[in-house]
Amino acid sequence: MILISHRGNINGPIPEAENRPDYIDDTIRLGYEVEIDMWWIEGRIYLGHDEPQYEVSDEWLGDRIDKLWIHCKNIELLNWIRSTALHYFWHENDTVTLTSKNYIWAYPGKQPIKGSIAVMPEIHEEDIIQCVGICSDYIEHYKN
Repeated sequence: MILISHRGNINGPIPEAENRPDYIDDTIRLGYEVEIDMWWIEGRIYLGHDEPQYEVSDEWLGDRIDKLWIHCKNIELLNWIRSTALHYFWHENDTVTLTSKNYIWAYPGKQPIKGSIAVMPEIHEEDIIQCVGICSDYIEHYKN
C-alpha cells in the first residue's frame, strides 16, 4: 500500500504548516510520500493550496522526485511540468483523475475503485481493500 501524506500532514491537518518545504521534508524522512499543491508564477515554482506561498527550486523538487505527488494548481504549471519527470495530476471537481504515472486519483467518497489512490477515505469510512494507495491527513493511522 502506497502511503501518501496530504500536504505533509500525518496525524491530522495543521493548516499553518501544510505545503511548507520543511514540513514536507520532515514527512518524507518519516518514510511517507507527499501530495503537494504547486503553482507556476512568472517562471517561479511555489507551493501552497489556495495561493502560491513557498518558493521552491528545481533542485528541491529533483531531490524528492520519487516522493512527491504534485497537484497542479494552475495551467501554467501544467504546461511546464509536462516536460519534467515529476509525478503530477490536475483536477478540480472530478470524480477521478489520472496521474502522469497512470494512477487513478479518486475523490473522497468514490471508493471502491480497483487499483486507485483513495483520497481521505476516513471521511466516508470507505472500503479501501482494492486500492493501491491512500492519501490522507491521517496517514500515520494507515501504517501497518
